Amino acid sequence: MMGLADFINSLTEEDLKSWLEHYRSFGPLPGVAITFAKSFVPPLPTMLIVGVNAAVYGLWLGFLYSWIGIAGGCLVTFLIVRRVAGHPWMDRWRQRPKVQRSMAWIRHNGFSYVFLLSLFPVGPFVFVNMAAAVAQMRVRTFLIAILFGKAFMVLSVSLIGYDIGRFVRNPYQLIYVVLFLAASFYISRKIEQRVGKMSDRAN
Repeated sequence: MMGLADFINSLTEEDLKSWLEHYRSFGPLPGVAITFAKSFVPPLPTMLIVGVNAAVYGLWLGFLYSWIGIAGGCLVTFLIVRRVAGHPWMDRWRQRPKVQRSMAWIRHNGFSYVFLLSLFPVGPFVFVNMAAAVAQMRVRTFLIAILFGKAFMVLSVSLIGYDIGRFVRNPYQLIYVVLFLAASFYISRKIEQRVGKMSDRAN
């Protein structure tokens, strides 16, 4: 039987387009739901689901639905973890060195930490949401950081996915997409490393 990871790995652009077109009678719900699910199913490829939303619904509606879904998923994850932060399992998770470093940074630079790591389509999204919640970051601050950071990221990916056919006509343009992903991953890793170093010095 195919596991969840195998199923996600087998997803193609055409599969998602077909699914969204099939349920398009439900209006924006499918587009919002699939991006909302990203916060609970981390392996879902951000570039793919946001790009397909833009291709199916159009650039601006696709952007709006993806933005609402991703930001909403982040907020719900944050609120759930914040609610159960005192659970023994969460206490054990909180004691991990990486979590401790992130929490120390969040307590002093919460907005910057969440905003910067929200700018990129590749990064530890669920970890950021959970660390911010466990550190008891203010809901308003978290929401503003997520809304602005994700808006930039979703718009960038939507612009790429809106006219995917141009990559068939001009394959060399794929280089820009690869560079964008590589730069996102590199910068998000550098931010994480900087957070760790600064937190270590603070301790």
